[in-house]
Amino acid sequence: MPGGDRREGRCLCGAVGFEFALPTLFCGHCHCSMCRRSHGAAYVTWVGVARAGFRWLRGADALIRYPSSDHGTRSFCGRCGSSLLFESTRRPEVVDVVLANVEGRIDRPPQLHVHFDDRADWTLVGDALPRLGGPTGMEPLD
Repeated sequence: MPGGDRREGRCLCGAVGFEFALPTLFCGHCHCSMCRRSHGAAYVTWVGVARAGFRWLRGADALIRYPSSDHGTRSFCGRCGSSLLFESTRRPEVVDVVLANVEGRIDRPPQLHVHFDDRADWTLVGDALPRLGGPTGMEPLD
């Protein structure tokens, strides 16, 4: 990726590394049950990046890809298990990257909560970010 700002990221063990170009497309917290189970957490923070600006630096052959839905695939390190990406055929031009695996700050803070009505009932959220849900997970909640 010639020129421009970019960020690098990696898995826990360092076997898999990647980079992407800024600007990012979005940053948000997902509360869906698949994200909770995949990460073992109340929710996961994703940053959307342009596929054209994303590349593997090392370890692409160490990835395990899991088709978690009819349109989505989750990728994780086959050595340490770190969850790294989500890719959807509904948005082929976008790669969703787990923000916790990115080194340094990106160009925006988290902007919203998606699938909020599917959140774990023990999760307390005290911010004022928009909360989306409904059948698509992206509809405004009252």
